[in-house]
Amino acid sequence: MKKGFDNDKYVKIQSGKIRERFKLFDKLYLEVGGKLFDDSHAARILPGFKSDAKISMFKELKDDLEIIFCINANDIEKSKTRNEYGITYDIELLRLINKSKSMGFDVNSVVITLYNNQPSVDKFIKKLNRNNIKTYIHTFTKGYPTDVDTIVSSEGYGANPYIETTKQLVLVNAPGPGSGKLATCLSQIYHENLRGVNAGYAKFETFPVWNLPLKHPVNIAYEAATADLKDVNMIDPFHLEAYGITAINYNRDIEAFPVLKNILSKLSNNDIYKSPTDMGVNMVGYCITNNNIVEDASKKEIVRRYYNEQNNYKLGLTDYDTVEKVKLLMNELNIDDTYLDVIKPALDKKRQKHAEVIALKINKKIITGKQTNILTPASSLIINSIKYLSKIPDDIDLLSPNVLEPMMKLKKMLDNNSRLTLPEVLTALSICSVTNPSIEKAISCLNKLKDCEAHATYIVEDGDKKTLKELKINLTCESEYLDNDIID
Repeated sequence: MKKGFDNDKYVKIQSGKIRERFKLFDKLYLEVGGKLFDDSHAARILPGFKSDAKISMFKELKDDLEIIFCINANDIEKSKTRNEYGITYDIELLRLINKSKSMGFDVNSVVITLYNNQPSVDKFIKKLNRNNIKTYIHTFTKGYPTDVDTIVSSEGYGANPYIETTKQLVLVNAPGPGSGKLATCLSQIYHENLRGVNAGYAKFETFPVWNLPLKHPVNIAYEAATADLKDVNMIDPFHLEAYGITAINYNRDIEAFPVLKNILSKLSNNDIYKSPTDMGVNMVGYCITNNNIVEDASKKEIVRRYYNEQNNYKLGLTDYDTVEKVKLLMNELNIDDTYLDVIKPALDKKRQKHAEVIALKINKKIITGKQTNILTPASSLIINSIKYLSKIPDDIDLLSPNVLEPMMKLKKMLDNNSRLTLPEVLTALSICSVTNPSIEKAISCLNKLKDCEAHATYIVEDGDKKTLKELKINLTCESEYLDNDIID
C-alpha cells in the first residue's frame, strides 16, 4: 500500500498539542469524538494512518489521564447497533472498557445519559455494578439548550452527580454519536468550578479536517460516513470573523457554538474560545504527505459508503435520502460506482457464470470466487486468492473430498445448508495445514489480502462478511439478496 500519511509525526504532534491545551487549566475534560480504538475509517482514507493511532497517542499521556465513558439510555433501550461490528452499543461499551483496562488505562466510570427509568437500562446498570464499574446517571438537563441561567445552576448541571476524578486530563468517549459526551464534560466543569478547580473543555475529533478545503475528498468522505446523521461540512463563520482564516467544521458544532460559548463563559468566567474550531485539537491535516494518494483513497471510501447505505436501505436500516446524500457527494467529486475497479469484473462474471460472485483485486490481478454446490462465493474467493498468492496451480484442490464429505454431511444434518461458509473453510484449512505444507503455505498468504478491494454481486451473509472484514478486506456489495431470498 502506498502511504500518504505520516503516522509517527501525527502521534508526536497531536500528543504535544493536547499537552499544550491542558496546561491552560487545572483539569481538562477532552471530548474524544469517533473511535478511540480501531479507527478503520481514518486508516482507509489516510493510507499510512494506523487504526490504533489515537490510543497510541494517548499512551504518551497515560500517566496524566483517566477515561469516562458515556452511553445514551435510549440507545440501550433500542439496542442500537454499530454496523461495522454488528454489536449493540452496550456490548461495544464493555469492549471499550475491557480494551482500555488491558492497555493499562485508568477507566474512571460510565455515565448513563438521558436516563428515564428504562427497565433495560436498569438491567445494564446492574451488570456494570456487578463488574465493579462505577456508574453515574444523568437525566435531561433542565433548561437545555436555551435557558443558560437554568442550565448553569443547581437545577441544571448541578442536578447531576459529581464524578470524582484525580488526573489532570479526563477523556470522555462513547461507543457512538449522540451519547452525551459534551453534556458530561460541561456538567463536570460546573461541579469542578464549584470546588475551586479551574477546569476546561476541548474537543478531539479527527474529521472534518479544519485546515483542508471544504470540498477536499477527505472532508467529503466524512460527510458520506455521517450521511445518516445529516452532518454537513461548513466554513466556520466564527473563526473567519475572529481571525480572518478559513476553517472547516460541521453544522452541529457551528449551530451549537453560541450557546456552548455562553455556557462555558458562565461556568468559568473565562472566554478562551472564539470559534468551535478553537475548541478542537486536531493536527491530522499537518501529517498528510501525499495529497494525491489521500484523495484517491477518500474517493474510494465514498463509493464504499454509497454501497453500504444502499444495503442498509434494502435491509430497512436507513431511509433512501441517506443513499441520495452519498450519491450527491459522489457527483460533487465527479465519480461514480465504477471508481472501484472490482465492481465491473464481479458483475461481468455473474452474467457469464449465472451465479453469485465476489471479485477481489490483488495488486493488478482480479481474482473471483463464485457460488458452487459446495462453497459460498466468499469461500471460493479466499481459496482462489491464497492459491494465486502461493502459486498453487488451479487444478489442485486445497481441500480433499475426504475432508469435505463429512463436513457436508454434518451441515445437511444440522441446518440443511449444503454450502461451506468462509469460517468453516478456514477452520478446515487450518486443520489440514498440520499435515500438508502446501496448505500451510497458502494460509500464510492470508495477511496479504489486507486492504484489498472486493465486490460482491449480493448482500454477503453475516458470517462470511465478518470474516472478510477480519481479513481487513474492503468489501462492497450489490443490494440484492442471495438467491433472491429475504435474509433475516
